[in-house]
Amino acid sequence: MSVLFGTAGESNSFRQMGYKTGSQIPAYIKQMGLDAFEYQCGRGVRLNEETASSICKQAQLHEIVYSLHAPYYISMSSMEEEKRLKSVEYMLQSAKAITMLGGNRVVFHSGSCGKQSREVALQKAIDTMKRMVEAVDAAGFSHVVLCPETMGKVGQLGTLEEVLELCKVDNRITPCIDFGHLNARTQGGFSTKKQMAEILDKMAESLQDERASRFHAHFSMIQYTAGGEKCHMTFADGKQWGPDFEPLMELLYERGLSPVIICESAGTQAEDSATMKAYYTNLKG
Repeated sequence: MSVLFGTAGESNSFRQMGYKTGSQIPAYIKQMGLDAFEYQCGRGVRLNEETASSICKQAQLHEIVYSLHAPYYISMSSMEEEKRLKSVEYMLQSAKAITMLGGNRVVFHSGSCGKQSREVALQKAIDTMKRMVEAVDAAGFSHVVLCPETMGKVGQLGTLEEVLELCKVDNRITPCIDFGHLNARTQGGFSTKKQMAEILDKMAESLQDERASRFHAHFSMIQYTAGGEKCHMTFADGKQWGPDFEPLMELLYERGLSPVIICESAGTQAEDSATMKAYYTNLKG
């Protein structure tokens, strides 16, 4: 296995290069020299079978690995029981959609802590996680890998430690490590190679299986405030905020890890992902 590089959603260049439809995305991703694409369902899962079938065929043709980002309004720790349990339904919708696309990873946000303690919020999220796994399995989607994401705002549930606790619910739950988010929520606390190595070390210690080497990841440079994430930047404009990608690429090469790296730059995600891939490929020689 090797590192796979891809994008979250369409880059600006997708339409600038003459592409128009979702089924053309795999060809575009291939043309950009990339390997993966994360289908965005942040505002809801609205994928019909005909469209999904067309995309799936093209993804297989161009050997593009698909993942899917579940709706943003998943709230695993909501103080309102109805909202919390509704999140299970959103996960089922997402599991069905990624299956139709020929992929198997669903990335999702855990939600905010609200007016409860982080400890209480985490326990609610763990309970919701268990319910999600049971529902996904019962619906015939046991092949789907659920990927809770580390989050960028201080008030959100999604520190590295919290995500790793969610991963303990089932041995196929795989973390989505968003390095930009972790850097933003700590005001630049995960920007050096040593600090990034600590993330990988904690993951290996907590998971103790192949998920620590084949994890999912998001990478972008993110502007932040005292509250954490403010907005995503491009590699060209985000240098002062970081994090730089080179230390992570070096660690992945040195440790022989094989994650899927999805770039979430603001409009230049394909170009920036290609920059990461070129740097990583050069390390391999």
